[in-house]
Amino acid sequence: MASISRARSMSPSRNADLQIRYRTMSLRLDEPEVSKGSENTKLDAATALREMNVHLMSPQDIFTRFSTHPERGLDPATVTRKANDGKNKISPPPTQYWKKGLNYVFGGFNFLMWIAFIVTVLSYKPLGGDNPAVFNLGVAVLLLLVIIVSSMFYALVDWNASRIMNSIKSLVASDAVVIRDLHRQTIAAEDIVVGDLVELTIGQRCPADMRLIKVSSDCKFDRSLLTGESDPVPGTIDASSDNPLETKNLALMSTFLVSGSCAGIVFQIGDNSVMGRLVSMSANTKLRLTTIQREVWFITKIVSCLALGLFAISLITWATWLRTSHPGFATASGAIINSIGCLTAFVPQGLPVCVALSLTIVAKRMAKRHVLVKNLATIETLGCMSVLCSDKTGTLTEGRMAVLDVAFADTEVSVAAQADDDEKKSTDATNGLAAVQVVARLCNGAKFHGPADADVPTAQRQIVGDATDTAILRFAEGLPAARELAAAYVTDFEIPFNSRNKWMVSIVHARGNTDEHLLLVKGAPDRLFDACTSAITATGDVVAFNDGHFRAVQDRWAADGLRVLALCRRSLSGVKIDFKSVNTLEEQILDEGFDDLTLVGLVGLRDPPRPDVKGAVEVMRRAHVKIFMVTGDYMATAIGIAKKVGIITNERVHTLEDVKGFINNKESSSPVLDRRFDHVGVLSLSIQGVEVDTLSPMEWDVIVSRYQEIVFARTSPEHKLRIVEAIKGRNDNTVAVTGDGVNDAPALQAADIGVAMGAGSDVAKDAAAMVLLNNDFASIPVAIENGRLVFDNLKKVIIYLLPAGSYTEFMAVLANVFLGMQIPLSSYLQVFFCILNDVVMSVCLMYEKPESDLMIRRPRNARKDRLTDWRFFVFVYLFMGLMMWPTCMAMWFLWFKQNGFGFYDLVLVFDKWTDGYKGHTIAELTTLVSTGQCIYYVTMVIMQYGGLLSVRNRRVSILQSNPLWGPRRNLAVPLGMLGTVLLAIVNLYGPGLQKVFGTHPIPGMFWGLPFAFATGLLLADETRKLVLRTYPDSLVAKMAW
Repeated sequence: MASISRARSMSPSRNADLQIRYRTMSLRLDEPEVSKGSENTKLDAATALREMNVHLMSPQDIFTRFSTHPERGLDPATVTRKANDGKNKISPPPTQYWKKGLNYVFGGFNFLMWIAFIVTVLSYKPLGGDNPAVFNLGVAVLLLLVIIVSSMFYALVDWNASRIMNSIKSLVASDAVVIRDLHRQTIAAEDIVVGDLVELTIGQRCPADMRLIKVSSDCKFDRSLLTGESDPVPGTIDASSDNPLETKNLALMSTFLVSGSCAGIVFQIGDNSVMGRLVSMSANTKLRLTTIQREVWFITKIVSCLALGLFAISLITWATWLRTSHPGFATASGAIINSIGCLTAFVPQGLPVCVALSLTIVAKRMAKRHVLVKNLATIETLGCMSVLCSDKTGTLTEGRMAVLDVAFADTEVSVAAQADDDEKKSTDATNGLAAVQVVARLCNGAKFHGPADADVPTAQRQIVGDATDTAILRFAEGLPAARELAAAYVTDFEIPFNSRNKWMVSIVHARGNTDEHLLLVKGAPDRLFDACTSAITATGDVVAFNDGHFRAVQDRWAADGLRVLALCRRSLSGVKIDFKSVNTLEEQILDEGFDDLTLVGLVGLRDPPRPDVKGAVEVMRRAHVKIFMVTGDYMATAIGIAKKVGIITNERVHTLEDVKGFINNKESSSPVLDRRFDHVGVLSLSIQGVEVDTLSPMEWDVIVSRYQEIVFARTSPEHKLRIVEAIKGRNDNTVAVTGDGVNDAPALQAADIGVAMGAGSDVAKDAAAMVLLNNDFASIPVAIENGRLVFDNLKKVIIYLLPAGSYTEFMAVLANVFLGMQIPLSSYLQVFFCILNDVVMSVCLMYEKPESDLMIRRPRNARKDRLTDWRFFVFVYLFMGLMMWPTCMAMWFLWFKQNGFGFYDLVLVFDKWTDGYKGHTIAELTTLVSTGQCIYYVTMVIMQYGGLLSVRNRRVSILQSNPLWGPRRNLAVPLGMLGTVLLAIVNLYGPGLQKVFGTHPIPGMFWGLPFAFATGLLLADETRKLVLRTYPDSLVAKMAW
C-alpha cells in the first residue's frame, strides 16, 4: 500500500499548506510550555493538542472517560445528549471576498477597459480644454458601464458555478459504521458523536479523530494528506509517542485505512479535530486556472500586448508626425479618443464571458449526469483523452457477485438455483458442500450489518464488505446450519486479503476446544495450487490433488467470465506455532503452516458486466480512444469479460512473445484491418502483471503504438502505476484511469484524469478527479464529448470575434492614423460593437450542440494543440477577414461617392477636412462622417450574421445543420441576430444617443446591401467546405481550421 502514498507525493502537493502546519504543530508540541497566559485566553491549536492525553490512557480508562463500552458502544440516551454538541463536520475557511471582487473588476480584459476609461476621462478633462466634447465623456461613461456589467456578470457566473458544484458535492454521502447499543449500523459521518465506537475496513476514510482499541495485524493508515510522508503508518493499541501527532494509536480524521481493519473510540469531531484545527489555520486557497482558462489567458496576454503597443504607436505617431505636419488634423483629446479604438478593437470582450459561461454550462450538464467534478479542468482534459485504463470489478462489471458453481475433485455442483431465503434452504447438502461452507463462512472479510435477526431472509440482510466476500458469505449463509456454524467457532487470527498476496487466511478453533486449530485459506487458485497436496470430493472424501483437473476447470470457468476462487484448509495439529507471540504469528504461519493444504473446492462467481458499458466502449472506440483493461483478476476471466464488453474484438489475443516478434520483425500473424482506426490493424494483447516488471522501453513502445486492445491481468497497485506512467510517457497520450478500490488509488492519482465509482472506496474517490456518483460508465463518453465541445465552441467564438471585432475595427483606426481619412468607425461605435453586439452573438455559440463528427475525430493533443494555430489565423485574416473589412470600407466609400466624394477626396486628406472642403460646411461634413460611421457599423453587424453561420460548422453544410430545426437546432442564433439588429436600430435612432454620440439614421439601401454581402460570405465558406468534403487531401483541406 506504500505505493498509494508514493503516487500522491509525486503529484503537485495540493495539501502542502496542511502538511507544513501539521509539522509545525507537531514540533510545537515537543517544545516545553513557557506560559499559559490568563485563564480567559482562548487556547490555540498547539496548546489544545498539548493538553491532549487520550493516546496515553488505557482502553479501559477511555471507555470510562467517554461513557462508552467496547462491545455495546453508546446507548441511545447518551447519543441524543451528545448530539447537542454539534455536527461532525469542518467549517470551511472564510472566503476572501475582497480578492474575488478585485479579480472580477480588474481581471480578464477589464484592465484594458480601465486604461481606456482613464485616458478617455483625461481627454475630456483636462486635455479637452475649456469646451470639452460631451462625446468623450459619453464614451468614458460607456466604458465604465462595460466594466460594471462585465464584473457583475463574472461574479454571477462564478456564484452560479459554485452553487452547482456545491449541490453536486452534497450528493456524495460520507458514511461510517458504528456500534450503538450492540447494533452495528451505518450512519452519516456528520452524525458521529464523541464516544462512538467506529469500525473501519480497508479503503475507508477515518470520519473523526479516534483512539484505536482494536487493530488487525496489518492495520495501516495513509497520513500523507496531513504529513506528506510516503509510507503508511501502522495502527497500534498502545502509544508509541507522547506527542499525539506522532503516536500510532490514534486515527485522525481524513486519513485512510489502506490495509487491514480496526475499531476505535471517537474523542474529537468536526472543528475540534486535528484536521479541523489545520483548516481553520489555513486562510488562503490558491486559485488554479483550468486548461481552457490558461489558453484564454495566453491569448489575453498576446492581445493585450498588441493592443497596448498599437495604442502607443498611434499616440506616438500623432505626437511625432501628425501634430507637427498636420496640426489641424487632430487635437490631443481627439488623438486619444481615436486611438482608443486600438484598445477596444483588439479586445474580444465576449471571450472571457464565453469561457465563464462554458464552465457553467458544463457544470450543469455534469450535474444532470450525477457526476462529481472536483475541478472543471477535468472535463477539458477528458476531451483530450486518448487512452482509458479501466479496472474490471465494480467498474466494467456491476460488482454484485453471486456464486454459481462449486468444483470438487470428482465433480462440479451448480448452486445458481440455491435459494437465498431460509425457508427454501437445501436440506440435502453434501459433505463436500459442508466443508466448503466452513471455509466460506469463517474465512471471510464481510460481515452482516445490524442485528442477526433470524426472521430476516439472507438475501435481504445488509452486508459490509467487498463484492467477492459478500457473495461468498451469502452463499455460505444459504446452506443449512450457517448461523450455528458461525457460533460454533472462534477466530484466533486473520490475515486479510490484499492485492499483493491475493489470498486471505483465518485461524479458528471450535468453541470449547483451544487445542485444535484449523487454518482456512481463500484466494486466487494460481497462488494456492502449488501449496495443495490433497482435495475433497463431493462426498467429503480426501483424495490426492489433481493439478491438471482443477486448472482445466479454472480456465473453462474463467473463459466464461467467472471469477474463480480456491477454498483450502489444514489442521495445525503438530505444527509448531506459538499463538501467544502475536507480533511474529504471521511469519510463523507462512513459514510453518502454509503448505500441505487440502483444496476443499473451487467456487465460480458471476459478476455481470454493466449494461451500459458495451455501448460506451463502442462510442469511445469511434472517438479514437483506446480502452485497456487493468485488473488484478485471472487472465482468462479478464479476457472473457473484455470480450463481452467489446474491449477485445479479436479471437486471437497476442502475448509478450508476439511483442518481441514485432521488435525482431517476425510478426506472428497478419493484422486485421479496422476502419475505426484508419486502416491500422486492430491487434489485441494480454500482459501478465509479472511481465510488466520485465518490459523494456522498446517493448513498451511497441505495446503503446501497435495495440489498440490490451488486457493487463494479475496486476498489483505498483503494476497499475507503472502501466499508467509508461502510457503517459509515449505518443503524447492523455490517460484516464477508472477504478473503485484501494488498489486503484495510485493509478487514479497518477493519471491525467482519475475517474472513481460512487460505490467505490473512500481512498479511490479521494484520489480521483471525477466521481461517477451513480456508477454510470456511460457518463465517461458524455464527459469526453462535453470536453471536446467546450474547446470546439470556444475556438468558434474566437474565429467569430476576430474578423469583425478586431480586424475590421482596427482597419478603421489604421486608415485614420496613417492614411489621413476621417475615422470610418467612431470610438463609441467600436466600444459598443465589442461589448454588446459581439458578446450577444458569441454567447449563442456556447449553446451549440456537438457537430456530427465531433466524436469520430482524433483526440486533441493537450500538449501541442492550442486554441489558435496558423490554420486559425489563415482563416481569420486571409479568408473571412478579407471579405469583411473591404466590404465595410466599400460601403463607407459608396456613401461618400453618392455625396460627391471620390476615393482621393477621402484618402490623405488629413487637416484639409475643414469648413468649406468640397463646398460643404463643417456641420455638413460632420453629418456625412457620422452617417458613414453608422453605415460601417451596420455593415459589420450584418456581416457577422454570415460569419456566425459559417463558423457553426467546421465541415458540414448549413443545409444539414441549420439553427432552426434538426439535430443542430440552436434557437439562440436567430434570437442573437434579432438582438443585435435591435441594438443597431436603438443606436442609430435613439434621440439621446444621437445627441451625445452623434449617431444618424442611414438610407435603406445600406440596410439591405450588407445582407447580400453576408450571404456571399456564407456561400464562399460553403464552397470551401464543399472542397474539403470532396477533396480531403487538397491544399484547402490541409489549411482548414
